[in-house]
Amino acid sequence: MRIDLSRRHVVQAVGFALLATALSPARAIATAADVVPEPPAGFGTSTTAEAATRGLDLAGRTVLVTGATSGIGMETMRVLALRGAHVIATARSRDKGDAARQGMRGRITPVVLDLADFDSVRACAAQVRALAPRLDALVCNAGIVLDRLEQVRGLEKQFVVNHLGHFLLVNELLAQVRAAPQGRVVVLGSGDHERAPAGGIQFDDLSGAGWDARYSHSKLANGLFSLELARRLRGTSATANCVTPGHTRTNILRDVGNAYRDDARTAQVGAATPCYAAVHPAMTGVSGAYLRDFRAAAQGAHQRDAAMARRLWDVSTALTRKS
Repeated sequence: MRIDLSRRHVVQAVGFALLATALSPARAIATAADVVPEPPAGFGTSTTAEAATRGLDLAGRTVLVTGATSGIGMETMRVLALRGAHVIATARSRDKGDAARQGMRGRITPVVLDLADFDSVRACAAQVRALAPRLDALVCNAGIVLDRLEQVRGLEKQFVVNHLGHFLLVNELLAQVRAAPQGRVVVLGSGDHERAPAGGIQFDDLSGAGWDARYSHSKLANGLFSLELARRLRGTSATANCVTPGHTRTNILRDVGNAYRDDARTAQVGAATPCYAAVHPAMTGVSGAYLRDFRAAAQGAHQRDAAMARRLWDVSTALTRKS
């Protein structure tokens, strides 16, 4: 497959999205803050993933976790498998996936996924469909942080890996999520979404060449994707929520000098809210929320912009379409 992401095709995709947006009212969806229940007593900023899932029996559930070879993804994989779930864990290579699950309890199946390669995303999804007729949760955790401009076929790389790859994966597996009694999609966002370039998603030029804050741009895309997915899942038993794990010490900053603050969290704490959103009974039926530390969190106006979310969905569909 050859994906032609030339500037002309990107502009065409944006044009189609503009038309779709113009035909529907620009009205923000509620943040769902009023429907997010209070978590159990004691759940707070230092709660670990093990503590957040203590007492849960996940036997019979299947959960897909992307980026499971280190950090928050590895801890999410470990804890959910420990609680009895069958965890399908993605890695850039089979060797890395096998190494990551060594010494862990429970059922873990590694699959290969390169989010920058849409052929790889589709192949991964096909393998997951063969492994599991349903997905009780799909945790979009994997991500990269770059301090320089890199592109994938003309598109800024963090936008491709952090957003477009997950957008395609979820859409390829949405039937499996909806087949579960209460399938959940959990997208890892970030408070950095508020630092995205002026105007939000840079639809007129997604190359990244003319603007900064590229990681923040990709995190805004994650939040908007979750918002629009929640809208599209209305009337079904499936849900979609975005969570921020907080400033967590993992290897995601390896390309930018590992510049963590002194107050950086451990991966055990960073994985707590993603695990909670993916499997805890308190989150049953909650959709369209943005969570931090188990509770609804404040977010920027762009991440609540329903029209921008719909436009991003249309553009992302065009950019990931098989040609």
